[in-house]
Amino acid sequence: MFPEYDVIVVGAGHAGCEAAHAAATMGSRVMLCTMNMNTIAQMSCNPAMGGVAKGQIVREIDALGGRSGIVADKSMIQFRMLNRSKGPAMWSPRSQNDRMRFAEEWRLALEQTPNIDFWQEMITGLIIKGKRIRGVKTSLGLEIPSKSVILTNGTFLNGIIHIGEKQMGGGRTGERAAKGITEDLRQLGFESGRMKTGTPPRVDGRSLDYTVMEEQHGDAEPEKFSYSPETKVLSKQRSCWITYTNNKVHETLATGFDRSPMFNGRIQGLGPRYCPSIEDKINRFAERDRHQIFVEPEGWDTVEIYVNGFSTSLPEDVQLKALRQIRGFENAKMFRPGYAIEYDYFPPTQLKLSLETKLIDNLFFAGQINGTTGYEEAASQGLLAGINAHHKVKEKEPFILKRSEAYIGVLIDDLINKGTEEPYRMFTSRAEFRLLLRQDNADLRLTRYGYEMNLASRQRYDLMQEKEARTSELIKKLEQVRLRPEGINGALQENNTAPVKENITVEKLLKRPQLGIRDIIKMDHRLEQELAQYHEAVLEQAEIQIKYRSYIDKERQMVDKINNLENLKIPHHMDYSSIKALSAEGRQKLSKIKPETIGQASRISGVSPADMSILTIYLGR
Repeated sequence: MFPEYDVIVVGAGHAGCEAAHAAATMGSRVMLCTMNMNTIAQMSCNPAMGGVAKGQIVREIDALGGRSGIVADKSMIQFRMLNRSKGPAMWSPRSQNDRMRFAEEWRLALEQTPNIDFWQEMITGLIIKGKRIRGVKTSLGLEIPSKSVILTNGTFLNGIIHIGEKQMGGGRTGERAAKGITEDLRQLGFESGRMKTGTPPRVDGRSLDYTVMEEQHGDAEPEKFSYSPETKVLSKQRSCWITYTNNKVHETLATGFDRSPMFNGRIQGLGPRYCPSIEDKINRFAERDRHQIFVEPEGWDTVEIYVNGFSTSLPEDVQLKALRQIRGFENAKMFRPGYAIEYDYFPPTQLKLSLETKLIDNLFFAGQINGTTGYEEAASQGLLAGINAHHKVKEKEPFILKRSEAYIGVLIDDLINKGTEEPYRMFTSRAEFRLLLRQDNADLRLTRYGYEMNLASRQRYDLMQEKEARTSELIKKLEQVRLRPEGINGALQENNTAPVKENITVEKLLKRPQLGIRDIIKMDHRLEQELAQYHEAVLEQAEIQIKYRSYIDKERQMVDKINNLENLKIPHHMDYSSIKALSAEGRQKLSKIKPETIGQASRISGVSPADMSILTIYLGR
């Protein structure tokens, strides 16, 4: 019934969509399997993309040729660049999205991608021959053959939904849990665990009083995620709103604690530390008398509202009573209650850096099955798994991003070397080279890779090269153009920076923290005319590279030192148990993770500096 596919992708969430799109675009014959064709790319939690560090990931996906940035742009209803008051390493794009249009755009994109077939049915098992994946089994007893398989099951593996004392099987509200795959993987020797995540209630926007809330507008000059001309910036935006909980809300919530699955032991899995439920917040931060609530519309036309900050699994009657004590929510009508969901995951230390499993050849994991949380983290893993499944089938070297090249590299390196016992979320603080990994330069860092893999288009590559060339040209110009004291001193004083006594280059002025390139351009009419030819992105890039040059150079020097360790390969069949000088924990962790380089070994939790010295001596280094 089915031909042999190059790649089967199980699950059509954010990871599955990126995996299928990448492998098919690169030339593999792909089958995308989902339990429901109507929930492809469903935004199961909040209707938003990006945010701190996550926005950088979306830009990186886009730069490599992935689709998440384009889909986010096409379904965007509001854009904000977060952390503008901080340095450029912290600037993070975030969009509010139309949930229905986001899913529609992804489905249309996949249907228009050659080489992708679809099959709607639960996948219940894996076909293994020897130590290699050969396909999947369906609930109807069908077998679909494939040279590789990518599992992107999200929260569906043996998923259990909790609302108060009620619990039901499900991978998402209204959808069945997936059975069979966990059991197959355990029999093959994989270790599994349980994790938990949650979602807030959805309410009817017509029942809210926005006049008593704080309005949160989008940026006056919105940007977009994608570097592609395929998408445009927003010409209009929808507002979000902010309100707060209070002591009455907290007291009402506390009345349901005895029926909470969070506190009575029914939920065993660990939840996300950085996105706790409202009951967890008021329990852990009892000294606070209020918590912020973001009131987020679910789209352009729908009245459904996402109550961000009110994730809960308390009984539905307690949820509604507490909601109605929030200012502006006095007459709130609930569309559906919040809930917690508990699901199986597989500790990612069982994977190679390519996201291929160590136990079974050509089997890849991506997304929440690896213990991560968030659309962006899942999508980036899906992209890399799709690339590497294609490469494995075509007998090419795996594509591995270094920590110094991308947040995606940091994410995967952390997962494989450190593992995670709670849902992993990306932050800028996790990246030691975050000044190099900015959201504004993802195209300059990564588009060349995407183009070489036939994932990013020639047009993308040409646009990146033009930006790079124009930025270099502008920096040279700013190093040469001199401004006279009499023409700029008045403006310098207005900007609270010291006047100058002699002619000064624009480049030197830009190094002053009080001045941006736009401030300096306004000081000189001729300069303003001369720089009018440069695109805003080029002006911004030149300014950042000049202003932070010394810091960027220091980070690059550190990267060079670390890359020397990354180039030192460790034999694949290294017998660490025979190196008696290693600590017991070091031998155990090295044997389990099987690092490919000295650099990777040095980042494994439990491998000490002394272990590293012994290992490098043993290898003759």
